[in-house]
Formats: sequence, C-alpha cells, structure tokens
Amino acid sequence: MESLITHYTAAELIIVALAVVLVVLLAVLGYRAWRRSRVTAEERERRRCAHLVAMGKISDAMLVEIRENLVFYLYSVRGVEYTASQDLSGFVGAAALDFSGISAMSVRYDPRNPANSIVVAEAWSGLRGAARLLPQNHASD
Repeated sequence: MESLITHYTAAELIIVALAVVLVVLLAVLGYRAWRRSRVTAEERERRRCAHLVAMGKISDAMLVEIRENLVFYLYSVRGVEYTASQDLSGFVGAAALDFSGISAMSVRYDPRNPANSIVVAEAWSGLRGAARLLPQNHASD
C-alpha cells in the first residue's frame, strides 16, 4: 500500500500550483478577448449595408407593402424575382416614414447572392422622392 502513496516535494507542488494558475489565467484572458471580439447585431447589419453600398449592383425595385417602418419590396435579377424587406427604424428614428412621396425605388444587391439586398443604408438611399427623410439620395451611383 505504501508504494501507491507518492510524496511530492514543496518545489514540485509550487510548480503544479503555478501551472494551474497559469492555465486558469490564460482561459480567463482568452474568454475576455473572445467576448470583446464578438460583433453586435447592429454592427453586423451596418457592415452588411456598407458592403452592399460598396460592392452591390443596382436594380429597379417595386414597393410591395409598408408596415410601420418595415418596407417590403420586389425586384428581379437575371429573370428571378426576389421579395425582401428592410427595417428602416434605425434610419428614421421613432417617427413613422411617409412613403407617399416615393416616385421610384432602387435596390442594391450582392451579385453573388442576389437575395441579399437593401433599399437604404447610411450613405445611400434607393427611395427616390423620400430623400429628405433618409440618407442623401445616391440611387444613381
């Protein structure tokens, strides 16, 4: 029975304790870095819109329906019709947007994934006629 009992020296116990502390410290630092690197939903949407403004193609769209600040629209790419929606509350605040002045709509879409589209971004608006309420109208870009 005595052969199963091992005796550690004080130095060995200190080394094991320091190794455990180091592992715990690295785990905590790694977790904090991972939490800091996570992107919020708002930032992810802002990046998506910025990418579509920079790289997206423009097409004509038809306004289908409006529910509060949610706009539903229809557009066609290479013969395929897409119906999409975008929440505009981040662009107009709490006030409801008046769509009565919209004369035409443009949509920016990703050529590699045409279902990924927008009608409004921070620096671009495809809502012609509503430019006074939304970002400057750059639908002709």
